[in-house]
Amino acid sequence: MEQPPAITEAIESLSLSHPETADSSNPNSNHHLSLEQRFQTIRNIGEECIQEEELRNLLAKKPYPICYDGFEPSGRMHIAQGVMKTINVNKLTSSGCRVKIWIADWFAKLNNKMGGDLKKIETVGRYLIEIWKAVGMDLEGGKVEFLWSSKEINARADEYWPLVLDIAQKNNLKRIIRCSQIMGRSETEELTAAQIFYPCMQCADIFFLKADICQLGMDQRKVNVLAREYCDDIKRKNKPIILSHRIFQIFLLLIFIEVLCLLLIDSGVICRHVTWSTGRARKDVKK
Repeated sequence: MEQPPAITEAIESLSLSHPETADSSNPNSNHHLSLEQRFQTIRNIGEECIQEEELRNLLAKKPYPICYDGFEPSGRMHIAQGVMKTINVNKLTSSGCRVKIWIADWFAKLNNKMGGDLKKIETVGRYLIEIWKAVGMDLEGGKVEFLWSSKEINARADEYWPLVLDIAQKNNLKRIIRCSQIMGRSETEELTAAQIFYPCMQCADIFFLKADICQLGMDQRKVNVLAREYCDDIKRKNKPIILSHRIFQIFLLLIFIEVLCLLLIDSGVICRHVTWSTGRARKDVKK
């Protein structure tokens, strides 16, 4: 059955690639893009960039910058999370970035996700990875690495923990508590000792992974700024560049998916989705 034009246009707007962009499966595809094209592609990911001039200089000097992204395995993935991260990662890799996705299993335990059960957290982490693969995240050529925090930290503990301790030593408790938003907590909540340590560890992750760019939500902004402040403390010139996007954009996408699914249902197409306004799972089948 032929799709209505509105549905065709909507689906095309979700495309993870651009017809004018070079083949992202080629590890040297960014060489087909000008510096300005690479800058605009990466810059458009975030609502805020700290700092734009630093990003330009990085791209001019480093053909394959390292980008840090990460997540806590903490439950089911909603549609927007799966689609938005895939789109953003594919934009980064098509512009020459090497993306390191930090599977923060130890962090999920510190934040008491999945009841603090590491086996459940690992299962959720594997589930999320498979969703991103299914959605279309471009993993060809080793451009994207999924790194489990527990394994990487244990393998290089002598490098990681001194860094965490140095960050903790150079910041007072008030500054660290200001970062509690990164865990989905507020500054007024009663935090556990583990949750106090969490921001110091996440800040250390950026340097541990040798990240040039931090591509995370606006809710992670405070710890990314903490990393830049730490560079001032240790007299480091090359600071991590921050690309922050707002969760509000994800809600807009949820609304779009809701409308799209209703159009598909009216066209007789099977669609399973979550109603954004109520959060209830709903399954609509072909009549």
